[in-house]
Amino acid sequence: MDLRRRIGGLLRACHPEPALAVTLVTTSFAVMAGIGTGVVWLLPAVLCGQLSVGWSNDVIDRHRDAAAGRRDKPIVSGDVPASVVAAGAVVALVLAVPLSFGIGWRAALVHIVGLAAATSYNLGVKATPFSPLPYAVAFGGLPAFVVLGLEGHPAPPLWLVAAGALVGIGAHFANVVPDVADDIRLGVVGLPHRFGARGAAVVAALLLVAASVVLALGPSSGPGIAGVAGMLSRRPGSRMPFRIAIAVALVDVALLLARGPVVLD
Repeated sequence: MDLRRRIGGLLRACHPEPALAVTLVTTSFAVMAGIGTGVVWLLPAVLCGQLSVGWSNDVIDRHRDAAAGRRDKPIVSGDVPASVVAAGAVVALVLAVPLSFGIGWRAALVHIVGLAAATSYNLGVKATPFSPLPYAVAFGGLPAFVVLGLEGHPAPPLWLVAAGALVGIGAHFANVVPDVADDIRLGVVGLPHRFGARGAAVVAALLLVAASVVLALGPSSGPGIAGVAGMLSRRPGSRMPFRIAIAVALVDVALLLARGPVVLD
C-alpha cells in the first residue's frame, strides 16, 4: 500500500476536525487560566487523548461503516488497515496517560476518567439511552482537567463543568443528525436517535445555546434557538451539524476567555 495514502488515511481516521477543535479550545483556556509551562504537558496530553478516541472509534465501527457504505471512512475505503489504526489508538492512549500526570495527579485522574468514558461510548454505550453520558463526563471533565492542573490545584467551579458537559451533549446530538436513519437500521439507537433527525437538531441547539448562556452568565446574543435548529436540520446527510457544534464550542471558549480572571470565581 502506498505510504502517502496510508498516512493520509490514518490522519483522516482520527476525526481531525473535533480532535483539533477540542485540543485548541482546551489549550486556549489553559493558557488564559494561567497554566504556564504546564501547557507543554497539557497540549500533547489532550491531543493524544483525542487521537486515541477518534482512531478507536473508526476501528470499532469499521464493520458497521462498511455495511452503511461509508466510503468516506479510510478503513472502509482501504486507505489504511484497521490494524494500523488500532495500533495508533493504543500508542496515543499510552502516551496520553503519563503526559496528563505532567500537570498533576488530580488533573490526570480526571482526564483518564474522561478518556475511559469516551472509549466506553465507542464500545457500545452509543447504542443505548445513556449515550449522552460519556459526552457529559468527557467534555465536562476537560475544564476540570485544566483547573486542577493550575498552581494549588483549585477545585473546578461547578458552572464551568456544567457548561463543558452541555457543549459535549449538544455536540453528541448534532453529530447524530446526518446518520439517524443508517444508525437505526444498523442497530445503533442512542438517545438522540429516539428524537429523530429534526428533534435531535432542536435538542442540540437548545443544549449549545444553554452552554453559551452559562458561560456568558446572561442571555445568548446568537441567532436564537430557532435559527440554530434550522441550521442543524438542513441538508440531510451533511456533516454541517457537527461543524456548527464545533463552531459554537469555539464561540463558547471565546466567551469564557473574555471573562479573564473571573474564570475561577
